[in-house]
Amino acid sequence: MQILMTKAAFGRVGERLAKVAPAAQVVTAGADDAYELNGKPIDKDAIDPEVVWLSLDSYASGTLGGLYGRLMKAEAPRWTQIMAAGIDNPIFRNILEKGVRLSKSSAQATPIAEYVVAHALSLQVPISQAAALQARHEWKSTPYHEVAKTRWLMAGFGNIGHEIARRIKPFGVHLTVVRRSPAAEGDLVDQVITLKDIKAELPQADVVVLACALNEETRNMCDDGFFRAMKPGAVLINIGRGGLVDEDALKAGLDRDQPGHAVLDVFQTEPLSAESWFWDHPKVRVTAHSSNSGDGNLGRGDELFLENLRRYLAKEPLLNEADRSEVGL
Repeated sequence: MQILMTKAAFGRVGERLAKVAPAAQVVTAGADDAYELNGKPIDKDAIDPEVVWLSLDSYASGTLGGLYGRLMKAEAPRWTQIMAAGIDNPIFRNILEKGVRLSKSSAQATPIAEYVVAHALSLQVPISQAAALQARHEWKSTPYHEVAKTRWLMAGFGNIGHEIARRIKPFGVHLTVVRRSPAAEGDLVDQVITLKDIKAELPQADVVVLACALNEETRNMCDDGFFRAMKPGAVLINIGRGGLVDEDALKAGLDRDQPGHAVLDVFQTEPLSAESWFWDHPKVRVTAHSSNSGDGNLGRGDELFLENLRRYLAKEPLLNEADRSEVGL
C-alpha cells in the first residue's frame, strides 16, 4: 500500500505510522511539486497512492494543490483524510465523485469552541462597560443577565457543536440545537429541532450560533425574516460559512438591535474588503476566518489521521467520514 503525504507530516508521525502500517510505502511531497520515496526522488507520474493525507500543513506550505492533483490523477486512491471540517469546496466533491472515501477533520473543533464561548461570555458579562467606567474613573455597578439563565440556539451539531456544548452546559445554559433529524442528543442538549422550526425558537434565544454546513438548504438561511424573529439584543456568532447569512439583512437587523451584536469569523466574500461596512460597525466583531487557529491543531490532526489509518486497515468505521449526500451526490 502506498500513502502520500507532506514531508513535514511524515517528519511528525513517521515512527508512529510505521507501527500502524509497517508494510506501507510512504511518498512525501515537498516544495515545487517534488516527491520522495524512502528519501530518494520519485517521478510524480509514478505515484499511485491508495491513501492520501491532505494535512493542515499541506495548505500552509502550498503543497495542497500538488497532493490533490496526484490524488485525482492516480488510479489506486481509496481513502483521503482532509484538513477541513466542512466540504463545500468543490475539490472535495471532486474527490467523492471519483469514488474515494473522505474523512473530515475534527482537529479545529477545540479552538473554534473556545472562540465561540469566549466571545459569547464577553458579550453577556459587561466587561466592555466595566472597562469604560474604569477609563472614566467612575464607580458604578454593572448588573447583567446571568449566563446561567441564557438560552442558546445552535444550528448544526457536528464535532464543533459538540465541543461548544461541552463548554457551555456547565454554566447552566439551556441549549437547543438544529439538526436534520430531531433525534435526542443526551445530556448536552435540552431540545432538538429541525431547520423549519428555527424561526419559532429565535425569539427566546440569547445566543445564536451558526455551526452548520453550507448547502442549498442553508444558503442565506439568516435572511430578513430570520433577523426579525430574533430576540432584541441577542448575540449572533457565525463560525460556519459566510453564505449562511444574507449580509444586507444582517445590517438592517443590527440597526434594529436584532441581533444586538454579531461575531463574524466568515463572510460571503473573503478576504473581506477594506471598504466593507463590517469593519467599523459598532455592533460587529470581525475576525479573519481564524476561529480555528489554535496551536493544538497539528497534533490533533496527526492523531486523527493515525487513528483513521488504523481503522482503515482494520476495516472499521472511519471517524468523521463524509457521506456523498453532503455534496449533493
